[in-house]
Amino acid sequence: MNRSKTIYELQAEVCKAIASPKRLEIINSLKAGEKTVSELVEMLGVPKANVSQHLAVMRHKGILKTRKRGVNVYYSISNPKVIQACTLMREVLTEQMREKSKLLRSASA
Repeated sequence: MNRSKTIYELQAEVCKAIASPKRLEIINSLKAGEKTVSELVEMLGVPKANVSQHLAVMRHKGILKTRKRGVNVYYSISNPKVIQACTLMREVLTEQMREKSKLLRSASA
């Protein structure tokens, strides 16, 4: 397999790993810095098992990294460009929503 195809496959795998609203919410929660599972559970309002499962998927794909201190495991974004990519996609979607809203308003006027 050539290198270009390998990169596309890896990119698709990472995109699949973040193709969950809850995982995107976790990434957003980690923008400000590392957090423990318990902190994320409290912030997101979902069961610990659910948060742990999402974290494991993203850690396995290299999106998140961990640091252990005592009994706590701290999760953080492995590369700040992950946050930039998510922010950029959110901006694109926001612009699309604004444009659709304008079209709907002008069509109903």
